[in-house]
Amino acid sequence: MPKSKYLASLTDEKRSDLRRRLWERQGQVCFICGRAIDLDLQQDSLDIDHINPLAANGLDAENNFALTHAMCNRRKGASNLEVAQRLSKFEQMQVEARDSGERGVNLAHVLGQYGGSKTVLRVSRKGDSVKLDLPETGDNASREFPLHHDRLSNTNSFFAVLPIEYLHHDDKINPRTIGSSIRGLIEEFQRGHPQLHVALAWWRDDGSGSGKIKVFDGQHKAAAQILLGTRELPVRVFLDPEIEVLRATNTNAGSKLKQVAFDRAVMHYLGSSLYADRVSEYQKMRGLDESNFSFSEAELLALFSGARQETLKNILDAQKSAVMEDDDNRLAEFVVWSGRGTVQPLSYAAVDRSFFKKFLYKGALESHIDEELEQNPRQLERRQLVRLMSLYAEKVFVGKWDETVGGHQLERRIQTGETIAHSHLRAWRLAREEVLANVLELGEMVIRNFYAVNLQSVDDGQLLHIQAPEELWVSIEHFLGHLVNLPCWVDYELSETVFGAKQNLDFWKRVFKTGIAPNNVRVLAEGLDIMQMIQTPPNSTV
Repeated sequence: MPKSKYLASLTDEKRSDLRRRLWERQGQVCFICGRAIDLDLQQDSLDIDHINPLAANGLDAENNFALTHAMCNRRKGASNLEVAQRLSKFEQMQVEARDSGERGVNLAHVLGQYGGSKTVLRVSRKGDSVKLDLPETGDNASREFPLHHDRLSNTNSFFAVLPIEYLHHDDKINPRTIGSSIRGLIEEFQRGHPQLHVALAWWRDDGSGSGKIKVFDGQHKAAAQILLGTRELPVRVFLDPEIEVLRATNTNAGSKLKQVAFDRAVMHYLGSSLYADRVSEYQKMRGLDESNFSFSEAELLALFSGARQETLKNILDAQKSAVMEDDDNRLAEFVVWSGRGTVQPLSYAAVDRSFFKKFLYKGALESHIDEELEQNPRQLERRQLVRLMSLYAEKVFVGKWDETVGGHQLERRIQTGETIAHSHLRAWRLAREEVLANVLELGEMVIRNFYAVNLQSVDDGQLLHIQAPEELWVSIEHFLGHLVNLPCWVDYELSETVFGAKQNLDFWKRVFKTGIAPNNVRVLAEGLDIMQMIQTPPNSTV
């Protein structure tokens, strides 16, 4: 990174004067995070840096300098301070959203933060065009746009550039949270590159000639531009559409057609919504009251036999969403809902490929979906999955995972000499997908062994459809207690040889079986003995 000749030429006194001028110019706050700077108390932990970096032809002059907290500047992860400033604002919004019990930030949060979503829009159709009134902007002149008709879908839409005051987020069609990919978009727009695909939205008359413009696609691009100060966005607006058609189209774009990079949590949420639609449609076709659920998943599949696989997927998606959204699920707070992220130890995809893959029954049940909790296998499965996830969270993450440390290049940091708290390192390593999958494989053995010893048969794939006695839960807790106390999770020497790269499932299967990794590194003193691990564990060092 090029060094500043200007700063290098300053005496200590002149540098101090520059620091004070920047401090006053910025309103006495950090350029990046916006929090207060105390020039006296923090004088040794402040940076002066270029807003536009020298590497990007930024000027080496005072009008291109900003004052920041040293930690903010080193953690910014972006070459441009203006980009870092916007990302810091977004990260603050993420914290506020999580503190409010939400998954994360979506377009609604960004619009709300920047003065959007204030009002409805009055639209009138005149033949092949529409007229809009936008009084919220102070412009009382009507605007007219051509109306386009799509014969294949029988939809009407128009293109317009609309003030954010009139834009609202549709969290039903698009429940996605905004992930770390926003960084790249902010950098792209900050460089002056255009938006290649406009946001998609819909408008319906609420009975008064007005309605909300509901954005359901393109929220990441929209949010990035709003964070950069944009007050108007280009939008394609569907006029009086069938909302269910838009939702199904949007879902198919992310699943069948792979046109949209939906993360798994979003797909499961959308599948859950479609499952509710299927149930409602079944009730109507069978002449049942909307409160009557005296039919089974199997009967649902039989009625919609032409879409059997899709309907079964919707059933499973509904179960996954219900498990993750359960208020008692303590694992959920340690899951990144969108993308891979490093602030939290687990990605949603890892949870899907471990807990759900191992313990969620993949077939359609014959029992009525309205049976009482003690009898309904899906309800029982859901409740016990939540308990199992929460138990894992309590043993591994709760009170141990430090968000301020995170997981970014954690093993690399250890290899370069950084000291990481054992509790945090243990949590990070036990969150690795290949480790977690093998831990749950052993957990399944604990459960099956219990039922075998008690001469109780369990149908394949339906381990959690039986109410597990407390004795079994105690065994699972003992197993996890022994597991988290294995010294390998806090062994710095294994950072490069074992934990430095992502391993496959067979790697850890062999480690757990023999104690030795496929690369001949000894990881455990000996292979794991399930029967010993379900005994009372020693005092925990977690």
